[in-house]
Amino acid sequence: MSLYVILIGVQGAGKGLQAKRIEQHYGIPQVSTGDLFRAMRARTDGLALKVQDIMASGRLVDDDTTNAIVEDRLAQPDAQNGVILDGYPRNLVQARFLEEHLKAQGSKVDAALLLELDLYIAFKRAFGRVTAADGRSYNCYFNADGVDFRWIADEEQAFPPRLEAELARSSAALKRRPDDASADAVIKRIDTFLETTQPLITYFDEQGILRKVNADQSIEAVWADIVRVLDARSG
Repeated sequence: MSLYVILIGVQGAGKGLQAKRIEQHYGIPQVSTGDLFRAMRARTDGLALKVQDIMASGRLVDDDTTNAIVEDRLAQPDAQNGVILDGYPRNLVQARFLEEHLKAQGSKVDAALLLELDLYIAFKRAFGRVTAADGRSYNCYFNADGVDFRWIADEEQAFPPRLEAELARSSAALKRRPDDASADAVIKRIDTFLETTQPLITYFDEQGILRKVNADQSIEAVWADIVRVLDARSG
């Protein structure tokens, strides 16, 4: 049985982590449009050259081209039993294309998983997170054990205080994503999510495939809810 999952969630909802678990547990690949666009840079076929030209000109990749890229990816051998779609579809045009494409293949979207998270918590999860060299993530608001967090004031007070963090035992410095360090950038990402995603949420709900999961739980509790949803898709 194939499994096609659309993953939806605001920043900080844990999409990336849960996508990896779905990938490993169900044996289907995660398909991110960002990764697909980047992969086009190393290809020399017609579709890739078209994408390269669009990106080089600074234009946004249009719906038809985006759909063609996703269709190309879904045709790959590892995607024959399904995929986890992250960042696609981004609008109703893409959603309807995906529906028709899968229907022509005798398949369908099994679930649009919405990882629900309060927007204030989403802000703090993004703004306060730092990452160690081994990939472990910490947060000055939620997960600060074993980490020394410091807010460093700008000497001339021309800029807001910056967050610095290091592991208490080793003094190893932890990294913070530049876009997480800007409160304005974090808020804009949340606003963009709300603007672009709400029509899709309504559409998937009307199609009967929207499944809501409370993302304000432990990682294991969220994963348990996801498994229950996906295992019950044929019920």
